[in-house]
Amino acid sequence: MKDSKKRTVYADNAATTAMSDAAIDAMIPYMKNVYGNPSSLHTVGQVAKEALEENRARIAARLNAEPSEIYFTSGGSEADNQAIRSAAANGSKRGKKHIVTTAFEHHAVLHTVKKLEREGFEVTYLDVHENGIVTPEQVSDAIRDDTALVTVMFANNEIGTIQPIAEIGAVCREKKVVFHTDAVQAVGHVPIDVKAMNIDLLSLSAHKFHGAKGVGALYVRRGVPINTFIEGGAQERGRRAGTENLAAIASMAAALDDVREHMEKNAAKQTRLRDRIIDALIKIPHSKLNGDRERRLPGILNMCFEGIEGESLLLYLDDKGICASSGSACTSGSLDPSHVLLALGLPHEVAHGSLRISLSEYNTDADADAIIKAVPEVVAYLRSISPVWEALEKGEKQFIL
Repeated sequence: MKDSKKRTVYADNAATTAMSDAAIDAMIPYMKNVYGNPSSLHTVGQVAKEALEENRARIAARLNAEPSEIYFTSGGSEADNQAIRSAAANGSKRGKKHIVTTAFEHHAVLHTVKKLEREGFEVTYLDVHENGIVTPEQVSDAIRDDTALVTVMFANNEIGTIQPIAEIGAVCREKKVVFHTDAVQAVGHVPIDVKAMNIDLLSLSAHKFHGAKGVGALYVRRGVPINTFIEGGAQERGRRAGTENLAAIASMAAALDDVREHMEKNAAKQTRLRDRIIDALIKIPHSKLNGDRERRLPGILNMCFEGIEGESLLLYLDDKGICASSGSACTSGSLDPSHVLLALGLPHEVAHGSLRISLSEYNTDADADAIIKAVPEVVAYLRSISPVWEALEKGEKQFIL
């Protein structure tokens, strides 16, 4: 399978994206010239403070939020943790210790609510069905008098399905329950209006839309209480201690401006490439597209191929120059399949053979061609050496797909 003439195709943009020229260019002045601490009272510090607030306002504008509603964090995971733990703590003060979420959230959400369960909270995990979408009716039915928080991700990081966030937000607003959405995969890729969508808390991360790593933000609707998550200084209006990473924040603002200005064009290109790849790979016998075909992010597709292991699929694709990811948790050394795919109702033996391809506007038709050529070759090879596939072909085991 070794290919000495391979070209590298980066198709793992849901994991992280390359920084854009706009983001890199935005960082440089804040590393060379505007290097002051925004908390300092002297002129150099106040110049940095002014720049900090200008970038805060730019990011807020792209979400239709107020600048005072944006708090900078180290990324999406921190923002998720602060949002959920704040809502839980404030709800607990009023005797509300119930949380509603979904079974296929990012682990930054799931691990946080699991910890809250150990602290005495009750959590309802909504089913997401085969199409990977939660309905507003499910959320409405799950909300109780003691519900402190509903947290539903905007778009799933593994299969790319987009949730009916505005409708879920409307349900929560009507029932006076705080609504948080992990929008890490969605910001910069689909239009988001926090006011129109009835969002109380929203998490985002710059490196998912061509900004720097290690910086993100938490949107907090005015009037929604938020607790201090990291103790120390009085930065971020006393809610997040630590000197702000102004250069990274500037990269986030510039990257968000850039992707929002070109969103329609970028989405059209990614959707076209995504659909080309889906149409080709779905022809592989005993394969399946995971999640709704239409209601998904422009650049993400996730497929299962029966009779193979996702880890092997990734390694052989990498050998052919294709950088992708799998639903299997191979990087952690675990043999467990993706919790997302299990939440869709897929059996373990099918969920193991998954492949996530996530594109950006930097991908080309040549990249799609390479993926369309490589994946069937690797799947065929892995099946040729698989005892599981042999048993399926002989009829000793029944096909599922």
